[in-house]
Amino acid sequence: MNSKSTTWAEVDAQGRLVLPPEVTSRYGLKPGARVRIDEDTNVVRLHWPATHLAKVYVEPTNRCNIACRICVRNTWDVELGQMSEATFARILAGLEAISPPPTVFFGGLGEPLAHPRTIEMVARVKALGTTAELITNGTLLSEERSRRLIEAGLDVLWVSMDGATPESYADVRLGAALPEVLENLAGFRRARPPAHRPRPEIGIAFVAMKRNIADLPQVIAIGRRLGATRFSVTNILPYSAEMCDEVLYERTLSDITYLPSPWLPRLSLPKMEINAVTREAFFRALRSGCNVTFAGDNLGGANDVCTFIESGSMAVGWDGSVSPCPPLLYTHVSYLHGRKRVSRRHVIGNVGERDLIDLWNDPDYVAYRERVQGFAFAVCTFCGGCDLSEANEADCLGNTFPACGGCLWAQGVIQCP
Repeated sequence: MNSKSTTWAEVDAQGRLVLPPEVTSRYGLKPGARVRIDEDTNVVRLHWPATHLAKVYVEPTNRCNIACRICVRNTWDVELGQMSEATFARILAGLEAISPPPTVFFGGLGEPLAHPRTIEMVARVKALGTTAELITNGTLLSEERSRRLIEAGLDVLWVSMDGATPESYADVRLGAALPEVLENLAGFRRARPPAHRPRPEIGIAFVAMKRNIADLPQVIAIGRRLGATRFSVTNILPYSAEMCDEVLYERTLSDITYLPSPWLPRLSLPKMEINAVTREAFFRALRSGCNVTFAGDNLGGANDVCTFIESGSMAVGWDGSVSPCPPLLYTHVSYLHGRKRVSRRHVIGNVGERDLIDLWNDPDYVAYRERVQGFAFAVCTFCGGCDLSEANEADCLGNTFPACGGCLWAQGVIQCP
């Protein structure tokens, strides 16, 4: 029996589309909300209104107990610290004032379990009726912490796993041992109450690069044996010149078709087996210069789409600073087309001085989110050929700070769980 239910909207006598109340509530579609609409063949896509806060990234600390080859921490020079009780209390009060309360994701540029009170934070946001997720490197996931996280009501535990053997894992996660992480995760799984769909769910996060991409199938197999039901794969963002040799998307950036262009031919591909017979023809078709749909879905749908803005997200650093996304919490250097690019931090304000919802509704912040939804930025990820692409200060189309045309998250190349 097919248990999938169908949701229906209606068109009233004035030609207006009327959505069910549960849908309007879930997506923050309140009277007066402006909703971006994208049209494609047989499809109309509605985006979340820029006014709806649906997810808050909370960084308990930017400290970490291991050193990873892929981490921005190798190249930055920032103050390290952990979130105070006063700062978290302000976040909690802000969440309590929002209905329905947004999802809270505990993570950032540190190891959340390195903060002694992170599990208590999870329990306190869960008491408000939120969905709570947490990402960890797994090294501190002791039997006691596992039990407490489960008792706190955590909904999803994400574990970073960038290798399938002790050697390949240790080559990326310096200072960590895969057997220890796997045993910790197995213990977490055993501690969950038995159920057809046990909670918390387990997710595996994998950072793909040349040195470990061959391990991906085995990482997925290991995760499935340990009860993982979610897998998130992202490309590496090189924070040093040496790591540029590890990227898997050199040609991808030049192949990106910006928006499904009406001037390009359309190619509709069906579902098919990708094997020795079909592989070469299939991938050459993808690189044909056409707007490609696969089984009716637009393969270029992730172009010029900020996943953080689209999901109604904001980020709060350990010190209470609020940014539109985790990457903008800190000034950092990365490399685009092999050239150094400086991304300056963009802070809206601090929860210690203003309420969470007041910061979210700040007119300049709302205008910024609407600008990003339209994404009328220069195509720096495709071009990357001038000095303006070396920073997020401005671009050649006249956009001022923060200019997001060089953001790889907005092109579906880099993603967060």
